[in-house]
Amino acid sequence: MATTLTTKGQVTIPKPIRDRLGLGPGSAVEFEIAEDGRVVLRRADRTVPTRSRFERLRGRATAGLSTDQIMALTRGED
Repeated sequence: MATTLTTKGQVTIPKPIRDRLGLGPGSAVEFEIAEDGRVVLRRADRTVPTRSRFERLRGRATAGLSTDQIMALTRGED
């Protein structure tokens, strides 16, 4: 996923990554540069509870999913 750097040096973290890390407004993040030059982004405030598995699924089920697929999502069987 690509994003653009602003003149202030800011970037927008893409929504799928924010969702995966459980990031929201005010969330703290850490950046680390790996030995191979990759930049690693991680959530810094692990003391804040992440959303429940049901909260993470809100709005994901759409028409066209079978009951078994919806149940797998509900159970966290991605």
